[in-house]
Amino acid sequence: MSTQKEPPEQATDEDESPIATARRQLERAAEHLDLSEGMLEQLRHPSKTVEVSVPIHRTDGSVEVFNGYRVQHFEVRGPYKGGMRYHPSVSAEECTALAMLMTWKCAVMDLPFGGAKGGIVVDPSTLDAQETEQLTRRFAEELREVVGPTKDIPAPDMGTDEQTVAWFMDAYSMQEGETVPGIVTGKPTAVGGTHGREEAPGRSVAIVAREALDYYDGSVEGATVAVQGFGAVGANAARLLDSWGASVVAVSDVDGGIYDESGLDIESISADGDEHGQLGAVDAPRQLSNAELLELDVDVLIPAAVGNVLTEENAADVQASIIVEGANGPTTTAADTVFEERNIPVIPDILANAGGVTVSYFEWLQHINRRSWSREEVNDELEAEMLDAWEALQAEVENRDVTWRTAAYIVALSRIGDAMNARGLWP
Repeated sequence: MSTQKEPPEQATDEDESPIATARRQLERAAEHLDLSEGMLEQLRHPSKTVEVSVPIHRTDGSVEVFNGYRVQHFEVRGPYKGGMRYHPSVSAEECTALAMLMTWKCAVMDLPFGGAKGGIVVDPSTLDAQETEQLTRRFAEELREVVGPTKDIPAPDMGTDEQTVAWFMDAYSMQEGETVPGIVTGKPTAVGGTHGREEAPGRSVAIVAREALDYYDGSVEGATVAVQGFGAVGANAARLLDSWGASVVAVSDVDGGIYDESGLDIESISADGDEHGQLGAVDAPRQLSNAELLELDVDVLIPAAVGNVLTEENAADVQASIIVEGANGPTTTAADTVFEERNIPVIPDILANAGGVTVSYFEWLQHINRRSWSREEVNDELEAEMLDAWEALQAEVENRDVTWRTAAYIVALSRIGDAMNARGLWP
């Protein structure tokens, strides 16, 4: 298969940090565009970083204070949009890098949003339900001045879910004196959430995998697929691909994976296996590690678990024909260089898993229009948006002879640059 030929960028995994990766991709794509240094300098930095203290009463009667962040990267195309995560690794630097990626992702999908990301430094497993609710409501109050349905719209992320954002919405609404469902997306449908939001990132991964197979003269029918991370993204991608005739031969959770070269019975496998380690109980011919799954000889590899799993160390051993990123940042820059040298296409996360933010946009539109969409309408609109984005990237890949990742950044930066030129810099 003949793919990209641009000179590979030299990088090592030791150099890798989320913010360094985000800026490196920005610089690489900018080489193909006529963007001023002033524009690039603005894009290298977030517009605003907010750090707050979030005190709560613990169940034992003590008071504990947690650190929270919200980073807003660039609003030239519309209000900020991005997840809210509860995890011990949350930091201002991590949120900055992820907010930048959300800016690119929204622009790739041509959504009228800028990027944001935030969260609280906490292990959610150490909180009971009452403490989690307290933490969320106080966090909403601390951020109330910088969020809003036309300012910054949070959504669920790592360690949070639809219940978390429902509490956030309620706390914000109580202070506003009216119900404001548009303050968050990813809510339960009972309080204004949209059908199809939870499975949307996995659905978009499957759509992109199907298009990539077709582009490289393959077919989803009979294609072999390995999925690392059988959670919300990986399971939904695997099930949709399976329904289209693909053969999902391997899936994994946090404890390891299962493999059957003749194809697994995907519908019989619980989707919460990545959290509870249930795959080991599934009857399959072979058990394998997460590292071994990444090196299987398959048509499509979908890393849908965590970041930085495809590295300089293992990239040479990957045998997949196509890689479709389901997780955020599963491929290091050094591994990207190896895949480029080996002519293995990598379809980037900012396209592949963008179904989540796209359906969040649909949810936001439903609040504005006071009209609910059916699941079929959501899925049809998502399909149309993903195909439009795919075609935009394909044009750049073919016209500029670049990688799919660089093409995605070129599309994003072109749209952001057009908006910056139209609006200007004030004062």
